[in-house]
Amino acid sequence: MSRAPIALLASVIWFIAYIAGAVALADLLAPMHWAVQAVYFLVAGVLWVGPVVWLMRWSLGRRQGDGLR
Repeated sequence: MSRAPIALLASVIWFIAYIAGAVALADLLAPMHWAVQAVYFLVAGVLWVGPVVWLMRWSLGRRQGDGLR
């Protein structure tokens, strides 16, 4: 079986869980100063990228000479 369908399913589950957690935490930060909220949204907007990049690289598998590490 190819890794691509597994990666697709895992990424959908990851996005749903990440969005739910980010929204729940954002609700807790709602009464705080706008600068705190801005920093949170900047960090939360970028933090999801790392696991997705890892998952995409994993789905490609190890191939000779593909240049990915």
